[in-house]
Amino acid sequence: MTKLERQVTICNKLGLHARAATKLAILASEFDAEITIVQGEKKASAASVLGLLMLETGMGKTITLLGKGQDADAALDAICALVDAKFDEAS
Repeated sequence: MTKLERQVTICNKLGLHARAATKLAILASEFDAEITIVQGEKKASAASVLGLLMLETGMGKTITLLGKGQDADAALDAICALVDAKFDEAS
């Protein structure tokens, strides 16, 4: 099974805070794929809100998305779009 990788920069003011992490985890869970988020030396499942919060990812940080599974490409596209849309937050 091919592993896919993408990088995206967190651009919303509050970074990957609780509400944003929840949106990301819900989105990741919709796909038949295992998605891992990496920031520096830390890794977390994209489906784990607590794991995502433990990454302590702030505005301007670049994260790496690793995906494997049947829907990995679509999942990475959707997650990148969510991050680029600043998690649909006003600011």
